[in-house]
Amino acid sequence: MQTTDEGTYLEIDDRPAVRFERIYHHPVERVWQAITDPTEMSHWFPSPEIDYEARAGGRITLSGDPYSPDAKTTRVLVWEPPHRFSFEWESDELHFTLTEHDDGCRLELVNLLSTSGAGARNAAGWEMCLGHLDRVVAGTWEPQPTDGSMEEFLPVVEKYKGRGVPDDGWRPDPPG
Repeated sequence: MQTTDEGTYLEIDDRPAVRFERIYHHPVERVWQAITDPTEMSHWFPSPEIDYEARAGGRITLSGDPYSPDAKTTRVLVWEPPHRFSFEWESDELHFTLTEHDDGCRLELVNLLSTSGAGARNAAGWEMCLGHLDRVVAGTWEPQPTDGSMEEFLPVVEKYKGRGVPDDGWRPDPPG
């Protein structure tokens, strides 16, 4: 796996967004499975319980996030296997795009944000989640005691704030 974009803040159609790019030395189909199979998603996506209808306009329900325990149901925006999967995530949108790349696959993740103040927080969260996805794609996933912890998260937020990514200061309450 190669990180080609460790997190960029930008605007798309006048909407704040964070964007990430990864190159995997695995076929598109392998990465597609990791980003769409609910069992594999449970290892890297913030809401580990995922149920969705695999079609544009279908419903998607996300739950089990210790920082946001209530289940949220929204809709699938794009379903084009094995290249594009997009869905609403509360008032944000997530867009996953896979393309062929040399001897593998290029993943682009764009998170359209509801507010610019979520930039540093969401960028930090996606950096951590994509680190977990890297392990899932490679077949080396093993949970670590610090996965998803605030002690792991806060320094990454500070990194993005230091780069000038907007931050409104809101942090989720620790679980429990």
